[in-house]
Amino acid sequence: MVHLNRIYTRSGDAGETGLGDGTRVRKTNPRIAAYGGVDELNSVLGVALAVAGDEGGDNPLPSEWTDRLRQVQNDLFDLGADLCVPERSADTAAADRAESLTPLRVTAEQVQRLEQWIDIANEPLEPLQSFVLPGGKPIAAHLHHARAVCRRVERAVLHLAETETVNPQTTIYLNRLSDLLFVLARVCNRNGRDDLLWRPGG
Repeated sequence: MVHLNRIYTRSGDAGETGLGDGTRVRKTNPRIAAYGGVDELNSVLGVALAVAGDEGGDNPLPSEWTDRLRQVQNDLFDLGADLCVPERSADTAAADRAESLTPLRVTAEQVQRLEQWIDIANEPLEPLQSFVLPGGKPIAAHLHHARAVCRRVERAVLHLAETETVNPQTTIYLNRLSDLLFVLARVCNRNGRDDLLWRPGG
């Protein structure tokens, strides 16, 4: 259980922050940008879910998908925690830390769950005839926004992985999540019937 007794600590006033292993880094560090992006993505999903709740009886997002997106929000906290603690060997971690704690890591099982959900959501959709423009129902537009943020966060994590070791399941999870958000946006647009389609040159 996490206990937060104080909201402000003043420890970041000079432009530094602490990673999960206690290391101090600049707030402009690529690792901070990566898991800060995960927090932004989670917030955008929170807005989408709030909009879904406001649409009342006309809510085009079935309740089971609301529950699943809440699970995704929890997964994203796991993902942020994963990125917050740099990958190290067990020997190095034991030497550096006063207490031996196993860092939380995103797993292949979490990715597989997303793939199962994508298959379920995609099955009733109208076949795509063109690229889809973001929009349609308000909840669909918010899910498209979340999808675009998710792609940006994926790129930020890949950028971090160019210079530091990163759990590969983090980028795979984000890649699958962007696919799920795209499919769910189409579900909310009457299974694709109300999608706004790109007309090249139009």
